[in-house]
Amino acid sequence: MTINTAPQQKPAKQPKKPKPAWEKQTASVSRWLHIYLSMLCFIVVLFFAVTGITLNHAEWFDGKEVENKLTGTVPLAWVNTPDTTLIRKMEIVELLRKKYSVKGYVSDFLIEDNRCSLSFKGPGYSADVFIDRNDGKFKLTELKLGLVAVLNDLHKGRDTGKGWSWFIDASAGFLTLVSLTGLVMLFFLKKRRLSGLLVLIIGGVAAYIIYCIWVP
Repeated sequence: MTINTAPQQKPAKQPKKPKPAWEKQTASVSRWLHIYLSMLCFIVVLFFAVTGITLNHAEWFDGKEVENKLTGTVPLAWVNTPDTTLIRKMEIVELLRKKYSVKGYVSDFLIEDNRCSLSFKGPGYSADVFIDRNDGKFKLTELKLGLVAVLNDLHKGRDTGKGWSWFIDASAGFLTLVSLTGLVMLFFLKKRRLSGLLVLIIGGVAAYIIYCIWVP
């Protein structure tokens, strides 16, 4: 009687089905967008993260306010005219910018019987000017709030103009795209898909619970 001791052959593994072309393409494009958009937005993310802290704890970063008071004159013909439409607004603003280094955009330019008043606004900055229409003399009060105040105003888009407002919108769009491409990539990682989605749900629920408990 003989015993067959030859090792049994394991059944051959069936080859994996190739992934559909659309799946490979979607995963590849999502990965490419996620990596390069993340690098493109890295400084933006860092900026809004840091300024989020400075905004939330403004008392930690109280900067030293600097107030400057100056006096000067504008040509009398620019302001001393019965017809207020002939007051040289543009020339006055340019003179203040070039000669007295006033910054920001003009938020107000008011004309009264005896004086003109105008205000400049910028991130962490303001300047108020009062011009006597009888002699052309003016008083300028300039307030600078420091670097942290500048960064906070940039974060909020306050007194920053349309250009910076568009930049904030574009940054928000990029960051949204980075988040969505990361989520798309997660769906193609079979081993991490379930755990990743679970962490996503836990994070969302935790944020909602914190909102319900601590936000009045």
